[in-house]
Amino acid sequence: MLSQTHKIVQALLFSAKEPLTSEQVELSIEEKVDLDQIIVDINDYYRQEGFPVWIQKVANGYRLMTREEYEPWIRRLYQNEGNVRLSKSALESLAIIAYKQPITRSEIDAIRGVSSYLKSLLEKNLIEIKGRQEGPGRPLLYGTTDHFLEYFGLGSLRDLPKLKEINEIMDVKIEEDDVEESDRDTTE
Repeated sequence: MLSQTHKIVQALLFSAKEPLTSEQVELSIEEKVDLDQIIVDINDYYRQEGFPVWIQKVANGYRLMTREEYEPWIRRLYQNEGNVRLSKSALESLAIIAYKQPITRSEIDAIRGVSSYLKSLLEKNLIEIKGRQEGPGRPLLYGTTDHFLEYFGLGSLRDLPKLKEINEIMDVKIEEDDVEESDRDTTE
């Protein structure tokens, strides 16, 4: 059975637009709490009872999330809304920044081979200017924001997949695409 404090934390997370920090929760309930343990208790309860939600640590706080298996219905609910959509090129630029930050525009362009999508990523608050590089011209340095972590459901940059893992995923995806394409060729 969950205590009143557990229920208050759930209500705060449910109503919050942004992830909540321990400090925000303590200010709201006016007492010091072990938020990490409360989150573990709530998640255990949700898991045991088969709830479609759970609490995830993202960026520098916690937020209420739906479980992956409910994604198809949620996607249909929001498919016509103006969610942040990123082109393949913008995602490539964002990945370079996430793994190489802080990084300059010219370094991003050199890796990608074409112009980066920094303006779009800045407007979507996925990256920010982190400072200036020492040296000629003192170019701006870019890095990811807490919103980037929230958007991709990451607790920190350490949670990014390793480049080796990404390559393995991409190899499997390419093989699947080849199979689908050959299936289409044989049915046409």
